[in-house]
Amino acid sequence: MDKFMQAAIEEAQKGLAEGGVPIGSVLVHNGKIIGRGHNRRVQSGSPILHGEMDAFADAGRQPASVYKACTIYTTLSPCCMCSGAIELYGIPHVIVGENQTFMGAEERLREAGVKVDVLQDPTCIELMTTFIAEKPELWFEDIGE
Repeated sequence: MDKFMQAAIEEAQKGLAEGGVPIGSVLVHNGKIIGRGHNRRVQSGSPILHGEMDAFADAGRQPASVYKACTIYTTLSPCCMCSGAIELYGIPHVIVGENQTFMGAEERLREAGVKVDVLQDPTCIELMTTFIAEKPELWFEDIGE
């Protein structure tokens, strides 16, 4: 498995261990992780701390030239909020662990010229399938339903 997707999965597992939603993300620039994060909505009481948003926050302020040379890895298809941030900062490539349990705004990203690769990784699918079955109320809260 790609070491960066593995790092995103480790972030997702960390979030699950903390009592949160198991979604993880890493932001990669020139072969190095510059930001990592996981969904921390439950842990922090935040309505916006999805995995991708947490990875952006962890990376801190970056010049536009850095963002435009990054790839973001996320264990789950990014929602419209996270896709908006990806588009806003000009991230050219998104690698998604899976989109079977949730289809985010991938088409929006593609229309904006972002390359989106979906792996359908079994570990990512299992993480979300199990979580949704065990904590449906928390999952539906996370996606705004």
